[in-house]
Amino acid sequence: MLVKYPMNKFSIIFIIILSLFITGAKQPHFANKAAFEAQEKWVDSLYTNMTQKERFAQLLTITAYSDKDLAHDNRVKLQIMKQHVGGIHFMGGNPTHQVELTNQFQKLSKVPLLISMDAEWDFGKKLDSTHTFPYNLLLGAVENDTIIENIGKHIGKHSKQIGVHAVFGPQSVVQTEDNRAFVGNRSYGENIANVSKKVTAFTKGIQSTGIMAIATDFPSYPNTVTTSENLPELTLSSEELDSIQFPVYKELIKQKIGGVQTAHILVPSMTSVSSSPASFSHNIVTKKLKHEFGFQGLTFSPLLNDERLLQDKEISEVALAAFLAGNDVLLLPGDVQPVIAKFEEAYNEGLIKEADVSRAVKNILRAKYKAGLHTLEPLSEVAVVEKLASGKDKALHYKAIKHAITALKIDNSIVPIRNLSQQKIAYIKMGDANEATFVNTLLKYAAIDVIEEKNLADLTEKLKNYTTVIVGLHKSDASPKADYKFTEREIVWLQEISRESKVILAVFASPHSLSNIKSFTNIDTILMSYQNSEFSQEITAQIIFGAVKAQGKLPVAIKDEFPIGTGVETQTLARLGYDFPEAVGLNSKKLSKIDSLAALVVSEEMAPGVQLLIARKGKIIYNKNFGYHTYEKKHKVTDQDLYDVASMTKILATLPLVMKLEENKKMALTSKLEDLLPMFKETNKDTLKVVEILSHYARLKPWIPFYINTLDSVTKKPDKKWYRRKQSKKFNIKVADKLYMKAEYKDSMMQRIIDSDLLEKHRYRYSDLPFYILKEYVETMYNADLNAVTQQYFYKSLGAHRTTYNPLEKFSKDVIVPSEKDDYYRNQVVQGYVHDMGAAMQGGIGGHAGLFSTANDVAKIMQMYLQNGVYGDVQYLDAATIAKFNNCYYCDKDNRRGVGFDKPQLGDVGPTCGCVSMKSFGHSGFTGTYTWADPEEEIVYVFLSNRTFPTMSNRKLIKTNIRTEIQKLIYEAIEK
Repeated sequence: MLVKYPMNKFSIIFIIILSLFITGAKQPHFANKAAFEAQEKWVDSLYTNMTQKERFAQLLTITAYSDKDLAHDNRVKLQIMKQHVGGIHFMGGNPTHQVELTNQFQKLSKVPLLISMDAEWDFGKKLDSTHTFPYNLLLGAVENDTIIENIGKHIGKHSKQIGVHAVFGPQSVVQTEDNRAFVGNRSYGENIANVSKKVTAFTKGIQSTGIMAIATDFPSYPNTVTTSENLPELTLSSEELDSIQFPVYKELIKQKIGGVQTAHILVPSMTSVSSSPASFSHNIVTKKLKHEFGFQGLTFSPLLNDERLLQDKEISEVALAAFLAGNDVLLLPGDVQPVIAKFEEAYNEGLIKEADVSRAVKNILRAKYKAGLHTLEPLSEVAVVEKLASGKDKALHYKAIKHAITALKIDNSIVPIRNLSQQKIAYIKMGDANEATFVNTLLKYAAIDVIEEKNLADLTEKLKNYTTVIVGLHKSDASPKADYKFTEREIVWLQEISRESKVILAVFASPHSLSNIKSFTNIDTILMSYQNSEFSQEITAQIIFGAVKAQGKLPVAIKDEFPIGTGVETQTLARLGYDFPEAVGLNSKKLSKIDSLAALVVSEEMAPGVQLLIARKGKIIYNKNFGYHTYEKKHKVTDQDLYDVASMTKILATLPLVMKLEENKKMALTSKLEDLLPMFKETNKDTLKVVEILSHYARLKPWIPFYINTLDSVTKKPDKKWYRRKQSKKFNIKVADKLYMKAEYKDSMMQRIIDSDLLEKHRYRYSDLPFYILKEYVETMYNADLNAVTQQYFYKSLGAHRTTYNPLEKFSKDVIVPSEKDDYYRNQVVQGYVHDMGAAMQGGIGGHAGLFSTANDVAKIMQMYLQNGVYGDVQYLDAATIAKFNNCYYCDKDNRRGVGFDKPQLGDVGPTCGCVSMKSFGHSGFTGTYTWADPEEEIVYVFLSNRTFPTMSNRKLIKTNIRTEIQKLIYEAIEK
């Protein structure tokens, strides 16, 4: 209960003057005099009504954990109720329970508690690895200090959401050769000016949210260890400290940082008693920090239960020594009653002065007021993790790493990797940490062979067949001081590999890992990625292939070869990259609703599994897999699995080749069939134009069930006249496993198209037949089948290395998703063979169907269209050509179709959600596939499934419009 005392103008002025005298410094700026007076009134009222024991208790903060048992929680509550401690420092646990405990603790406390926490980078570990902000050394490579400031803002915002008022960070030490073993990745680097900029930016960010930042480890980190029983030692002279370490703290003080934590280290050059740590030194804490540097905020001791401090002392003696040195807030592990008793004794003996108690306690109360504790409200305990798991945090984390990764050495002829059709790339792992994300991301750009050999001779011999060798050093970043070095064996192997091959070295560890390498002459490219996080691995792979650029600057020096500030900005190519929704203007929370719809596809047996991909502005921001290959649930769907894309083949294979022929003036949209293929002369189709047939406005029949005429009329099985179980010269068209069709029937299929009747009148009628016809023309012009031509002119150089016809010729059956249990034609599980019967009868290579691909590869082709024909460093098609084909020539005839492309509906019913732009285009596939691209919103959407398994009669996916419902959610997630 707060007791209010009447205060006149003289009293207020006296309090202000007394306060200024006690603190020896100016008070922080207030918006107005009334605000300052309100604070001082609150502080004075609380202080006046405290007993002396309660005042001492305000100096004490005890540790707590939010993942311990009830007994632990009760012990903390007892200290709050009985001893009236001033604060709680949370050491670990989960945020949901921490909020619950904070509410309980605050409710029990007579004076609101100041809650603190270590949260400089590992705040996110309370959630998941993707929320753990990078270590400081990586951030030291970021030139854009606004990113560092924003990280501080995000940490401050989340700290506030879970009831934390003070955060231990930034780490302010400048890394030197002497202290490197102690500092590890905690420091922002070796350059004083750069470290100062980073720590002040971080501090500015945190304190802009109303959270106190606490600079740690004053006066610095140690650089030597005496023995395991004694404290570490800092042997720098006073002059060295003044020139190297203190400038950073001075800058922070100038920027009005709220707190400084002292260090349990020996500093002989600054203390008269050699065994006394800095945290117990009046000379360091009070004279140097407060008086000489003018620090006005709170000083915090480190945890006072360090055995090296105690030895033969009681913790109460240690706490008293820390307070007398000038520490305002004392961090204790448990029962504070002996400490309070010790302080009472010292006070009665005159060792502790009333002025010292008043100064420290009132400054603590002022800090509580500034934290908003004068109007304390309970924290919301609803969806704590959801509030903290912000897509903006992930996007910021990702952005920081993109700005940090540093190209120390670049051979522009190697990185970014170009000419994918001419590349053969190997990957070799070094180090003992996980490399999966790096390898998987590399595989999204090109075919990569992971090479492992037990001896160097065999390895170098095998690598002779490769154009490029990527070597990754993967070291654990579970701790900022984790081991980062190459082994001697790895150094020898690296040098030998580099002597024989073109090498890209990607280092997922501290830059100092390079210090033991004798020569960098033969290593063509060196990328410094600093940490082995999933984000670092994914971004480094993107840099290698030019989806993003390296732009960081080395924050430390590596031997004489790479001084501080080294960093080459690499080139980018127009390839799809990876990022988070917020980075491209999408709301990740809204986008997450897609998960439920995709999961519904599987649970309601609309399809056994789904690959789903969404890209915007050249960045893939959603790439997830759901379900299994079949309902037997033996094989989970992965990024690398191949789906039969059915009619999407039309725009992914045949159409780009037709567009290229038109662009090269080998044909025109107005070309007639008789001009392209003589077989159509003097037929009912001779004057049909390309623009008509590709717009599905040429009166062609929708399809012809060619296979039915090849079945036995009685058994309904493949007729022996046309099929054999074994391949031969005559029977050489493979339609399925151990089923070969007679070659001559292929010609009769085209004849049936030639002889087929036309529909009575012009109207929109979707038909496969144009793509049978144009396949014939394309293959004639290129003198090769569609599979060979598409690989040569598009897929290989696009990096669409998992896109192909007849996938069993290249891939294991295990990575090919089955399409159907065929009981009407091939009478087997169709897996690795095209589902479409007409395409199967063409040897699996149809103009209308037959292509197998992944969502990732489909996205590359659609992105190429979206980028006006450019992808990577290749201009595949002219922008004018794409515009010509992405045009509705018969919209006035109620025909929405473009030339080959499907287009948005003209009325209420159609192939999209109705929320896309009219410039958008795409196609669907019978097997349950769909892709759409929108130039106006720069969106590519890919949905792959095998809804036809086990039977194509399953139309649940089609009836529910799930594919376009997902599309609708994408557009609803756009942030206006």
